[in-house]
Amino acid sequence: MTDLPDYDVLTDTYGSVRSTILAAQSSVSRAVNSAMVFAYWDIGRQVVGASGGEGRAGYGEGLLKYLSKRLTAEFGKGFDVSNMRHMRQFYVMFPKRDALRLELSWTHYRLLMRVENEKARAFYLDECVKANWSTRQLERQITTFFYERLLVSRDKKGVKEEIERTEPKSEYEKILKDPYVLEFLGRGALAPLAKQAD
Repeated sequence: MTDLPDYDVLTDTYGSVRSTILAAQSSVSRAVNSAMVFAYWDIGRQVVGASGGEGRAGYGEGLLKYLSKRLTAEFGKGFDVSNMRHMRQFYVMFPKRDALRLELSWTHYRLLMRVENEKARAFYLDECVKANWSTRQLERQITTFFYERLLVSRDKKGVKEEIERTEPKSEYEKILKDPYVLEFLGRGALAPLAKQAD
């Protein structure tokens, strides 16, 4: 029978190994998300440029359908017409590449693009980065009108504390379950990994 190290050594080693794994997952997540965000922004820029801006809507839709058909055949459903429209909208709403926040994923940006009020959108973007909101947390804040509630509230601190109580921070997100990540990387290569993550 092999002697095991004492309990403190076991738990300390486990904690250290666990931290290494979480740091690696976080690093991979940031790298993939940054690549997706920049790629989709650049696709949006190219689509807007090729279609002559927003003024030529019919031409732009024809271009999106053409690109979607070819890209979907080669890269999968992540490039359907709807997603291509999102990429075009992404560039239009966030025209400065250097202002993109690497902390936010494509899913974060898709949620932010639903917010029509520019000041509210900027608020959610800043709060999302500062508070490290997951996409689920961001969606909840948008759908419960956090920005608007904060504007009219006399107890701003209380409203912010309510969010921390109702939306505890998750330790990490499983990036392999994000359908946008799977589509971006090519579903075939990651399908076995995604099943393991479940």
